[in-house]
Amino acid sequence: MTNKIVVAYDGSAAATRALAFATGLAQKQGGSVLIAHVLEWSPYSFLTPTEIEERHARRKEEMARAETAIVAPARAEAEKTGVQVETVIKYGHIAETLSKIALAEEATQMVIGRDGQSSFGARVFGSVVGSLVQIAPVPCTIVP
Repeated sequence: MTNKIVVAYDGSAAATRALAFATGLAQKQGGSVLIAHVLEWSPYSFLTPTEIEERHARRKEEMARAETAIVAPARAEAEKTGVQVETVIKYGHIAETLSKIALAEEATQMVIGRDGQSSFGARVFGSVVGSLVQIAPVPCTIVP
């Protein structure tokens, strides 16, 4: 069994702390890190063919922008630790997509950062961290 750690990464300070924690853990355990960036994407069922085409074009642009601005710099920083690093960018519901990635990659653990902010909206509607720990298929570490 490989020791692969999936890190939820969005470029925030909390995600940067989570990545540092995960790479440190991977170093100690001889594992690897998979940096996973998920772009929230809600399905629309009533779109015209033109709207669908425009939406796919925007999706490609957003993925390219995420790769350049968020994922590639994180990968470069993580690789400085000597740990094997992979990346993936997906669209979907963030917690569900991260869980699917963990299963597909046969991860042994997931790591996600939290920012410590507690807003009314997060309490009412939930947060990605809260959702992930409820549905994660593998142990999930929350980094403050």
